[in-house]
Amino acid sequence: MTQEKFVNFLQNAKELNKEFGIIPLIYGSLGLGLLLEKELNPDDIDILIPEHFIKEDWSLFKARLERLGYQLIDEHEHTFLKGTTKYSYASIEDLFPFAGIPESEINIYQKEDIKYKLLTLEQYLKVYERSSLDGYRINKKEKKDFEKIEYIKQALK
Repeated sequence: MTQEKFVNFLQNAKELNKEFGIIPLIYGSLGLGLLLEKELNPDDIDILIPEHFIKEDWSLFKARLERLGYQLIDEHEHTFLKGTTKYSYASIEDLFPFAGIPESEINIYQKEDIKYKLLTLEQYLKVYERSSLDGYRINKKEKKDFEKIEYIKQALK
């Protein structure tokens, strides 16, 4: 499942690179699962992009994705569906106030002609430790977040 979702992410990243000049950050369980080489069963593909595409340029971003075959299914969460895969977009600029991760410290990778960003295990640890304090996540995802924190700590040893 993770490999199929990663292939889908790469296709999306290729489109974001070409259409918008965006180098997206693969985030959430899919990104962490890739680093850990572990199946974490992500529900969707979480992608961080420059904030202006979520705010000022949202109409343009949405229209271009729809032209590429993505269907908006949750405007509040910026979630699209293509085939059976959900893609949720959020602002990369939120990483610094949320988890203290400057965008300039995020690694850029290239696979063939596709560029994307991926956090390190240390950066993911900051994200999940911070998110484990969030009220919604405590109620909905507490067990999963703490499992992920343990996986990360084990991998860092």
